[in-house]
Amino acid sequence: MTDPLSAADPLDHPDPLLAADALAAESLLRAYVRETGTDVPATGEQLVLTMPASGVTLRVPVRHRSATGWHRFGPARLLTPDGTTAPADIALVAAAAIRETTQGRGAPPQLGADAVGRVLNSAQRTAAHLTARRAEGENAAGPTPFLDSEQALLLGHPFHPAPKSREEASAHELDVYSPELRGSFAPHWFAVHRDELVGESADGALETEVLRPLAEAAGLAENHLPKDTVAIPAHPWQAREILARPQARRLLEEGSLHSLGVHGPHWYPTSSVRTVHRPDAAVMLKLSLGMRITNSRRNNLRGEMRLGVSAARLLAAGPLKWLAAEHPGFGILRDFAWVSAGRGDTETGLETAVRDNPFHGGDTDALCVAGLLAERPGPGDGTEPGHRALLVPAVRRTAAAHGLERAEAASRWLLAYLDAVVTPLIRLQARYGVALEPHHQNTLVHLAPDGLPDGGWYRDSQGYYVAASRAAELERLLPGATDGVEIVFDDSFVDERVAYYLGINNLLGLIGAFGALGLAAEEDLLATARGALERLRATEPGARGLLDLLLDAPVLRCKGNYLTCVDGLDELVGDVHTQSVYIDLPNPLAEALR
Repeated sequence: MTDPLSAADPLDHPDPLLAADALAAESLLRAYVRETGTDVPATGEQLVLTMPASGVTLRVPVRHRSATGWHRFGPARLLTPDGTTAPADIALVAAAAIRETTQGRGAPPQLGADAVGRVLNSAQRTAAHLTARRAEGENAAGPTPFLDSEQALLLGHPFHPAPKSREEASAHELDVYSPELRGSFAPHWFAVHRDELVGESADGALETEVLRPLAEAAGLAENHLPKDTVAIPAHPWQAREILARPQARRLLEEGSLHSLGVHGPHWYPTSSVRTVHRPDAAVMLKLSLGMRITNSRRNNLRGEMRLGVSAARLLAAGPLKWLAAEHPGFGILRDFAWVSAGRGDTETGLETAVRDNPFHGGDTDALCVAGLLAERPGPGDGTEPGHRALLVPAVRRTAAAHGLERAEAASRWLLAYLDAVVTPLIRLQARYGVALEPHHQNTLVHLAPDGLPDGGWYRDSQGYYVAASRAAELERLLPGATDGVEIVFDDSFVDERVAYYLGINNLLGLIGAFGALGLAAEEDLLATARGALERLRATEPGARGLLDLLLDAPVLRCKGNYLTCVDGLDELVGDVHTQSVYIDLPNPLAEALR
């Protein structure tokens, strides 16, 4: 039998619209089968999806059946009444799947229209990304390796039905603001009166002192500003959007806020779109962005920015020193300051967080793990690219450097990643009760010359948890550490969320990518990962709660991006327990024991 993965990959279709259509359907169906518990047949067989709510039956070729869910599908086809099949485009697939879900959940079918719209918007954006990259040529790259990996997510989250949906912005704006299109832009600056300036910094310094060099580089020294004002940056799209916000409009009308326009050198959007990087700047900026991207409007909330600063203070009170001693190759990028205009707790849309940037000056490169695994299109003539993802040449370097077969090199790469990235995160939680949300986009990895991981970083102000059983200990370490922020949660809840972010999304996602890229058998890598985690459990008693869950639980709680999208939830709003839909997922690490 011909290996289905050796057949033409839809990603390489010469027509980027058809390629994007097939890939959008693949991503949606990958999420759909995971969240509905649909069994996927073996590689080379047909997945048959009967959807009675629409009277539709789809046949989908299985190009690769994944033990971790990272299935590869060929283009879906509609089974017609006469027994033949016809092409099923993303509009049909999305409408049928989402109608099946809304009816199955007792909701009227029209409630799924918004989700269908986002799926189609995502497909359109993906087509634009493929078109632009093909026009660049095979060997094009970003300004630095760090930015190249940030700009590599052409297709987006592999388990999301609308991974590239970006609504309300024009095509021209998205050309400028999208990392996949290698966009860049100068911030829009505002001058805010000191009486209306708000913010904080982890080390007690004025947050405006952090921004002053950036304002001066933009030609906005304080002696050039209106009296008693300070310059603060904003995303250019946000600068227009805030005019509709009563709080910001009031400040403008009162003369407490002045729009200064676009100034200064260009910054590059990273994979999150709203966080921007400049290779010569000492910090990164996380700019508020009210545009709806995937499931959420990316407004910076003051509560989450206070959480970032509180976490930075807590880390500085001991955990960072411990990490540096125990795991010198692993670090945490702090969102250590924030600034905005307007007193009180209501966001004005001008909230900007300030993040560490150890990668300025070109001395240190880091690769976003999501970008490392992101699939690349062929050149547009129907042929494959030189490598399907940045992970592939990394494993090739490992194989060449150590004289290994490809599968052996993949296993060694995985073990090095566990040592450099996963173990420090688990031990940090075991030692201090501080847990993080290290999904692929929040995780950075450094590769040695032989391609193996030898270090890493975590980033994101939203993703911090303190286990309730350790809160008193941390309070003694830093009095007031948990005051005024939502950071302390039941131990079982913390373990559940880390099992998803670190276990399912990060580790199992990495193993799934190895399999989907044809680098190694997932079952072998699952056994490798299980062995490493069992050894860690034997030496790290404080991690038993998490590791018992990861290694022995028959099912793990998994975020359902598809169901969250269908339900129209904004994952940045509301109680942390109910911001997203979670499902039970069979645990491949536990199955590896059998």
